[in-house]
Amino acid sequence: MSVKVSVVVPVYNPGPYIEDCISSLLRQSLPNDEYEAIFVDDGSTDGTPARLDEVAAQHPHIHVIHQEASGWSGKPRNVGIAASKGEFVMFVDNDDYLGDEALERMYDYGVANGADVIVGKMAGKGRAVPVELFRKNYPHASVETAPLMDSLTPHKMLRRAFLDRINLRFPEGRRRLEDHVFVTEAYLAADNVAVLSDYVCYYHIKREDASNAGFQRFDPVGYFKNLREALDVVEKYTEPGPARDKIFRRWLRVEMMERLGGGRLLKVPDDYRRELLKEIRGVMTERFGPGVAAGLGPRLRVVAALAAADRYDDLVELAEWEAALKPTAAPGEIEWRDGKLLIHYQAEFVVDGKPAIFEAKGAPAPKHPEPKTLAEATAMLTADATANFKKATADLVVRERTSAASHFQPVQISHEAVPEGDGVRLVLHATATVDPATAAGGAPLAGGLWDTYVRVVIGSWNKECRLGPVPQHGENAGHPGVVAGQVLLPYYTEPHGNFSLDVEKASKRLGLGDLKPEDFTVTGARVGVLLPFYVPAATDVLLRLTHKASGTTLDVPGVVSPESSGARLAAEVPAAELKDLAWAASVCLTPTATGQRFLALPVRLAGDAGGIRVEAAPKAKPAEPKPAPKPVAAKPKPGLARRVARKLKRALSK
Repeated sequence: MSVKVSVVVPVYNPGPYIEDCISSLLRQSLPNDEYEAIFVDDGSTDGTPARLDEVAAQHPHIHVIHQEASGWSGKPRNVGIAASKGEFVMFVDNDDYLGDEALERMYDYGVANGADVIVGKMAGKGRAVPVELFRKNYPHASVETAPLMDSLTPHKMLRRAFLDRINLRFPEGRRRLEDHVFVTEAYLAADNVAVLSDYVCYYHIKREDASNAGFQRFDPVGYFKNLREALDVVEKYTEPGPARDKIFRRWLRVEMMERLGGGRLLKVPDDYRRELLKEIRGVMTERFGPGVAAGLGPRLRVVAALAAADRYDDLVELAEWEAALKPTAAPGEIEWRDGKLLIHYQAEFVVDGKPAIFEAKGAPAPKHPEPKTLAEATAMLTADATANFKKATADLVVRERTSAASHFQPVQISHEAVPEGDGVRLVLHATATVDPATAAGGAPLAGGLWDTYVRVVIGSWNKECRLGPVPQHGENAGHPGVVAGQVLLPYYTEPHGNFSLDVEKASKRLGLGDLKPEDFTVTGARVGVLLPFYVPAATDVLLRLTHKASGTTLDVPGVVSPESSGARLAAEVPAAELKDLAWAASVCLTPTATGQRFLALPVRLAGDAGGIRVEAAPKAKPAEPKPAPKPVAAKPKPGLARRVARKLKRALSK
């Protein structure tokens, strides 16, 4: 069978960080004879070459190419392209990994939509990844119809015939932004680009040693020289005017103005800031007309005006003011309704822990601002936020704690401008709906811990924060729910009190351990108890009875039905089979799920001709403390023993 996808992985001294990459490639749902992985070792000096050879020896679809160090990832990627046999080529970095179905899903999606380039949804663990691009699928996308320019990393799947037709390869040598040059030309030359957003295909990982190439401080002169090469590509494919300005705006916004604003500017030393400003001004003057900056948001228009005027001190002061502006999102009522979890919360910006005050009278910021002072700049931006407050949002994102896979949830928002002194607080009231059956991009949430984040967008500021802390310590986050074949527990983290979701992991926190024998009802062979759970409708469960001495188990079908204060469990227990022995009880709330999970109940059942008895389960005996070790007399130091012996000898000789 022909190879559908060739995965090209440039490799240089990843150490143990390559293991997740290898594992994910071996787990792909695409059959082994339909894809290949080509690791191009670029002169690694650690144990990676031997490790890759070992993997390749065990798996015929894994190939390794060893070459002398080239200094960057462009050449090994090109070597991988030359060696590839696939209909499509997928690029993966050696410290990242793929979702298990990534190759199959991206290939099928690309073929179905006749795409030359397929962009799969990304999750960033410690690294920023595009957000707006992955809100929905784009079967047919271009730089005009979708925010493709938000994603210029090389982690895409491209049709091999397309690469050869336009002779597209990566720039080689030690340099920056080679991926920008490559991906920008791919976007502009492709007949179609398809964006797959309903499955996390690529996990972009920040290494614990922070040695990813993208995290190393760059030389501004070389960096912006390389950036000009990406601008050259845009000029090759476009004519002067609004379309070109829109594409150029991506680099002005992300690579330039964002570096001159907020916390990013403040994190680097003064001399480096000044060098950045010098090189950025050079690009702005040489390559960008007035239409590029005019299309930025109000905040970055102000930053661009200050940069163009070489007002370094004002840029730093504005960055300090912006860095102090932080989002906050306070959870309110959490409730189950119609099989969905409704999360109410309130969001706004604060400064030093106090609500941020905006201009009471709104006015849109000018297209070409020229603020004379910092106070004038901040007044301009806060007035713009007030004027456009009806556009403000507070989206809820659920993010898996281990992988950082993220999914937006539907949100309803109302806006309230609260008078405060001479200004107003801009407060957002939101209700998010989490449907456990579809919360992960149309699929159920995977088992694990999911933290909740709120992306607060007011005026020019788009910042993210955790949902929390809960206003009142110890406040209950609501019942766990048995919905869509899963047990989902809403809870507040300890000690911070942020709101999170536990999917199929919790046991003790579910509250079953608080049940007592008197909570159970027995009518003949029918046993019932009110569980602290939410269920939207009658749901089948399994009651398991285990005789610990013999290991015998008895599974009894049961049903949990909704009541106002929980879920009523009912099961017909065959009393005669219990034979007056005490049987430990546990319950599986999702018996149709893969891998049944039984939760212990703090009772045991016994039965005879007279019926069923419910007793408290015996508590496990605490482990006996180990006896303290006997004290061992310390041995005298050799030098001390010799001195004592000499003194004793002298005393006896007198």
